[in-house]
Amino acid sequence: MKLFRRRPKLPADRTPPLEAEERVLSWAALDGGAVLVATNRGLWLPDGKRLGWHEIHKAAWSGRELVITPAEVAHERNGYVVLVDAPLIGFLLLEPGELPDQVRTRVTRSVAYTSHHPLPPNGGVRVVARRVSGVDGLTWSVRYDARTAVDADPVVEATDILVASAQEATAPPL
Repeated sequence: MKLFRRRPKLPADRTPPLEAEERVLSWAALDGGAVLVATNRGLWLPDGKRLGWHEIHKAAWSGRELVITPAEVAHERNGYVVLVDAPLIGFLLLEPGELPDQVRTRVTRSVAYTSHHPLPPNGGVRVVARRVSGVDGLTWSVRYDARTAVDADPVVEATDILVASAQEATAPPL
């Protein structure tokens, strides 16, 4: 019965250097013996780097390939960061198990607030608050639409106002 069949445990020699409160949720083998490991804190890549769930813009699963769009900090501003897409990372998963579902669920759950706002003359910005595992409170970021003049003073001022308004609206009552 497949219902009761358990996936093999992650081999000790493939286990990444987990933090004290970090635990493995799922994993999948890659060609050459490497693994992708999903934990409560993020996704461990074969190169030994962990992407926190809040550092992943998007995860797409084709049924064979998991494609991750990591976030990269372009600018740090007062109370938030401006993020851009880093290069895509793709992984062929022949026996994915629960890994794609865990990745999608964890990335989605990290988003606590999101809203999109048009910006003149022909751009826009998405304001996002994310939960970061092991950190109290929310981490704020923005992603600009492709044609937005991100460094123009009116755009920066409007973004500052939008983020401050979102932070105020989501702040716990005193």
